[in-house]
Amino acid sequence: MQNKDIEKDFMDMIQLNERIIYKVASFYADIDQSINDLYQEIILSLWKAYPSFRGESKPSTWIYRIALNTCITFFRRSKRKPQYVELVVDIPNTPDNNDEIVELYKLINQLGKIERALVLLYLDEKSYKEIAEITGLTVTNISTKISRIKEKLKRMSNE
Repeated sequence: MQNKDIEKDFMDMIQLNERIIYKVASFYADIDQSINDLYQEIILSLWKAYPSFRGESKPSTWIYRIALNTCITFFRRSKRKPQYVELVVDIPNTPDNNDEIVELYKLINQLGKIERALVLLYLDEKSYKEIAEITGLTVTNISTKISRIKEKLKRMSNE
């Protein structure tokens, strides 16, 4: 495959999955950092890893895995440990549950980076199998962790 074909295939894949990349970047960007900076880091990581993409999983699964790993590595590298990361989400303006949704996202922001990654995938209605493929954990481990995260969020909401 020629370089122009590879570039076109890559750009097509990015355009089809742009929402995933933006979602992960916005979920992990801290208050002092631009979502666009993290978005660009993810794109760069995807480009570097693209030649090794064998198509054994769905492109969206591969993109989630690279994006999450990029964000986690980015924060480890920068050695910044923000205690609070603002989640930028368009929350539907429904009077019945708007306050509850806002409160839920505030609680999610207090979770650790791995826990937030699991919640992000869970809220994006990924199956445990898909989450396992993205994170490299086992389905059983995913099930256990998500169950514990739900309990943790319940405890946090009662405090």
